[in-house]
Amino acid sequence: MAVSCKRTAGILLWAAMLMMPVIPVLAQKNPVYSLADLVDSARHHLPVLLQKQALVSSAEAGITEAQHAFLPKVNVVEELSIGTANDLTGSFLPVPGVMHAISGGVTAANNYQAATSNIASVYGEYELVNFGLRGAKVGSARAFAGLQRADLARELYLVKWQIGKVYFEILKSRYQLAVDEEDIRRYQSMYTISSALTSTGINAGVDSSLARAGLSRTRVNYNQASGILLRLQQQLAYLTGIADPQIGGDTAGGKEEGMDRMGLMNGLPPVFGGDVRDSVNNPLYDYYTKQKLQYHAEEELIRKSYLPKVIVGAGGWARGSSIQYSNDYKSLGEGIGYQRLNYTAGLGLTYDLFNGVRRKDRLAVAGYQVTAAEYALQQQEQSLRNEEIQADESIRIARKNLAELPTQLQAATDAYHQKLAQYKAGIINLVDLSNASFELYQAQSAYIETLNEWYTASLDKAAATGTLDQFIQTLK
Repeated sequence: MAVSCKRTAGILLWAAMLMMPVIPVLAQKNPVYSLADLVDSARHHLPVLLQKQALVSSAEAGITEAQHAFLPKVNVVEELSIGTANDLTGSFLPVPGVMHAISGGVTAANNYQAATSNIASVYGEYELVNFGLRGAKVGSARAFAGLQRADLARELYLVKWQIGKVYFEILKSRYQLAVDEEDIRRYQSMYTISSALTSTGINAGVDSSLARAGLSRTRVNYNQASGILLRLQQQLAYLTGIADPQIGGDTAGGKEEGMDRMGLMNGLPPVFGGDVRDSVNNPLYDYYTKQKLQYHAEEELIRKSYLPKVIVGAGGWARGSSIQYSNDYKSLGEGIGYQRLNYTAGLGLTYDLFNGVRRKDRLAVAGYQVTAAEYALQQQEQSLRNEEIQADESIRIARKNLAELPTQLQAATDAYHQKLAQYKAGIINLVDLSNASFELYQAQSAYIETLNEWYTASLDKAAATGTLDQFIQTLK
């Protein structure tokens, strides 16, 4: 009965192994997304990018607000009131509250008789000359909008970079999963052979136990690789908004030619490079450039804000009162209509004598901000240079290793097959065969790891030099 159960379990296991290569093929019925497709999906999905876009729209609306801030001011007033007109001639400060009459009293003694009055006025003014304040304010708004656009471009660029890293990590994990599947099959084969040899008495029972331990270890490795892949797929789904997106470069069973699909047999894509200070193509550098320009524009606005202003103003008003010129208090209805009409126009120069002190204080603050922005720009340039240098070194090492790894992989494959034949013939023990299998597994894993290092380093170099979009377009 136990033998029958083992045989049934073995048949089911082999059936499952045969179905494994079919699973990726079935998955291809779903849309396959290129790296460019994933980036485009993230552009319209991630809330942080939508937030940055809203801030750009707000800053662009601020330009229109700055332009309209210098339109003429026109105030229209209509006031109908009732109260006393018991006042005296004299000076006063125009403090907020009840407005006093500017003329003298109308009676010699106190008179608390109510009177009505009606006044309508219109007044307009325009800053005829503000010595460049309008241009400076609009320029500051434009600089801020430019900074917000650069911030959006930088955030999108970082998202592209992040998606690229996850993309290559998923490919690496899928290849590694295929290698682990193949490792399971090898140890399953070892276990089957050792069990057969043990049952005939050719080998000791310890071989079967060692093979079973190795098979269990390979399954643990497979489970860990599966977990890593699922977490990476979830990360990609979070970034793109696509549930379980299918991407290219899948393997079908872990064969060497399958692993090489993203690598040497089709040729590695070109490595892109450029100048990290190319603010047109490098959003990571352009953001700090725009930040510096924005602080300079703010500095210019401060200078212009404290200059004199030449204002032209004009107004007119109509007045009615129930008190006549002869100190005759008429009926309250007499004060509802308009009885006098006046107008005036003038040109004025306004300047606060303490503006010099205020301008100096604010320019000191702005000056430190400009200095900080310059240092931030220098720091970003150095960081990108360092990223480029490290990526170049990683690419150089990966190229050298990729030249050696096919030889190592082929030699490890040949050695394993030779050891397997020798073990079947009883010439060597299971430890020798396990060592050969481990060497093959290490060679396959090293090959995958090196390919991933090359792609990741190429991605990092493209991101640092502002050629990330070109690099992404080469990956179909």
